[in-house]
Amino acid sequence: MLFTDRTTAGLQLAEALRHLAKERPVVLGLPRGGVPVAFEVARALGAPLDVIVVRKLGVPYRPELGFGAIGEDGVKVINEEIVRRAGVSEQEAASVERAEQAELTRRARAFRAGRPRVPLEGRTVILVDDGIATGATAEAACEVVREHGAARVVLAVPVAPPSAVERLRARADDVVCLSAPALFSAVGEWYRDFSQTPDEEVVALLARAAHRGTAPDRPVRTTEAEVTADGLTLPGELALPEDAGAVVVFAHGSGSSRHSPRNRAVADGLNRAGLGTLLFDLLVPEEEGDRAYVFDIETLARRLRHATGWLRDRVDVPIGYFGASTGAAAALRAAATPDAEVGAVVSRGGRPDLAGPGLGDVRAPTLLIVGGHDEQVLDLNRRAQAELRCESRLEVVPGATHLFEEPGALDTVTDLARDWFTRHLVPGEP
Repeated sequence: MLFTDRTTAGLQLAEALRHLAKERPVVLGLPRGGVPVAFEVARALGAPLDVIVVRKLGVPYRPELGFGAIGEDGVKVINEEIVRRAGVSEQEAASVERAEQAELTRRARAFRAGRPRVPLEGRTVILVDDGIATGATAEAACEVVREHGAARVVLAVPVAPPSAVERLRARADDVVCLSAPALFSAVGEWYRDFSQTPDEEVVALLARAAHRGTAPDRPVRTTEAEVTADGLTLPGELALPEDAGAVVVFAHGSGSSRHSPRNRAVADGLNRAGLGTLLFDLLVPEEEGDRAYVFDIETLARRLRHATGWLRDRVDVPIGYFGASTGAAAALRAAATPDAEVGAVVSRGGRPDLAGPGLGDVRAPTLLIVGGHDEQVLDLNRRAQAELRCESRLEVVPGATHLFEEPGALDTVTDLARDWFTRHLVPGEP
């Protein structure tokens, strides 16, 4: 499995960990590269995010061999057997510890920017890194987290060699690894973009997560759904926050499904803002590999309209559409029908050119979001906006490509969509 970048890896890892949300875990990223991955996991699970700062204590003159590790608040784990076999004296051990403690303190202060460490006592803790090579740091982190009082430790990484995964199962209560290739030489070879994560990015992500955590939690009731459309039963997931002011129906793009990590990330953001969401499969399994179905916008739009009717029988609030790629074309086509009951449309990296000649019939306020580096799709959206006669806006996310995989790009999409739907669907909102 080849990951595009750490953000994409984090979205995929979040899906594999979603079942842990009910345990109200704490997510800890191993700096620096593990923090962008952990950020996506924490956001998807609605969990607090922090860093786990550990320093390995290396044997003098052979620092690659660790005789222990230290963490914050004086936590120390010592392997007395290695100390004895390596002949490390008390003075040497103390000297190594002083040096590593100074670096640990510096890093913790810099990353958190004055915020306190998230307490771990009695909590399920998910340790996240961007990958594992030898596993030495992850091993030390597991031990330090236990010393901090964690009730359960889950180690989660996108990629690691099988030998490291097996060894770490003895240190963690559970190990979640998306890919364990037999031929493994370095973590970076399993990423298209494995550029270094700067300290500034770690600080920014932790600050954003801390700000997100200050918003009051709103209970969300999530139920599995069987959406009836086109004579088919299509699986879905309906999430309704307490006193939801509106519900947004998601139309996924080609080659995707209700499990789309990007759509789920946006849906989570809408749920936190008090908006309900319905994610469902537009195609049945035997249709998904057939391009005739994948690009049959009329069929996709008809199923979206049927799903809207299904939803209308269950909720009595305004409904909006969020479409990605070909799903955006289906959303616009559905919104263009004379009896469309949709109050707002948001398109992410959409293909409005596939919606047909009826763009001028769309009456719902429409927001088109396109990445600044997605030049071909940006041109198509500019042309589409010229055909729209409803209220519309084109938002260009600087530096983003078609899948919005760049750090912060999907957050921007979520914020734009949230504001658009809140403004146009929720009564009394400005």
